[in-house]
Amino acid sequence: MFNFSKRIVTYILILFVIVSVPLIAMQFTDEVNWTLFDFFMASFLLITILTLIEITLQNFKNKTFKITTIFVIIVMFLLIWVDLSVGIF
Repeated sequence: MFNFSKRIVTYILILFVIVSVPLIAMQFTDEVNWTLFDFFMASFLLITILTLIEITLQNFKNKTFKITTIFVIIVMFLLIWVDLSVGIF
C-alpha cells in the first residue's frame, strides 16, 4: 500500500506531466495555442480530481464503492474537460 506522502508526490508528478504535454507541443507547432488561463484551468481541474480521488481512497472501506466512486469522478472530469475544450454541450 502507498504511503500518503508517496501518493501525493505521485499526484504532483501526474499533474506536471499532463500539463507539460501542451507546453512542449506549443514549442513545436502552432496548432496548440494555450493561454495562461488554459493552464490554470487544467491544473485546477486536475488538482480537484486528484483531491477527490484521494479523499475517496482514504475515507471509504468498501472496495466496490471506491472503484465506482473513482470511475464517476473520472467520467465527470472527462465530461467537463471535453466541454471546456470543444464545447460539446
